[in-house]
Amino acid sequence: MSFSPNPLSLSVPDAAFDSWLRDSGYLEILDQRTSDLHRHSSAPAAAAPTRPTPAAAAPLATGFFISLFSRMGTLLSIFTLNPFAKLSAADFSGPTPSWTSGFVGFFESYSFPSSPAQARLRVHENAKRYARNYASLFVLFFVCTLYQMPLALLGLISCLALWDVVKFCGDRWGLDKYPVLWQCLVRIAQCVTVIILLFCNFQMAIFCALGIGYTGMILHAAFRKLTLTKPPAAVSRK
Repeated sequence: MSFSPNPLSLSVPDAAFDSWLRDSGYLEILDQRTSDLHRHSSAPAAAAPTRPTPAAAAPLATGFFISLFSRMGTLLSIFTLNPFAKLSAADFSGPTPSWTSGFVGFFESYSFPSSPAQARLRVHENAKRYARNYASLFVLFFVCTLYQMPLALLGLISCLALWDVVKFCGDRWGLDKYPVLWQCLVRIAQCVTVIILLFCNFQMAIFCALGIGYTGMILHAAFRKLTLTKPPAAVSRK
């Protein structure tokens, strides 16, 4: 929704007003307000004449490159953020947001972050809101990677079968009564597991799945606007 400039600007500075919005839980309004302020600040450049004079061409070109480098800096800053900084176990225990209207949204649900601060706000908040969606995507990417790397999938199945055999032998022969022998068997199984996974290049499958999943998550969280999911906590009135 459109948010007008600070209505309390005569008595409350913008920084204090933004801080109040953040502390009160109005993150969606804060995100929209940041985009609106950036759009208003760049409006004079968009209203320039279609045929600028040679004297005005240099400032226009300078403004274009400043805007370009600013966007590049914002894009690079996205990959320096830690999207897991504010995650907690409670974020994975709630219901999964809708994949269509909630997670994906519509075309107008996305916009380029106007500053690294807005990108940080979106990444931290969207990571909490869509934690279960991102976890499902990580699993999906991992399964697809194993499908594309049959040797890694075979190695994983072999390791699971190996540990089933170890557990079966321990129960069959009562190795829990012989702790030293049981520990030796477990250590041998661990060494064999590491050798199998390295030989099957399983670590590359994990690296590919994590790399693709993390890149998709960080870009989606940074470009996805904060939309209202539930009313913020009511502010107490004296």
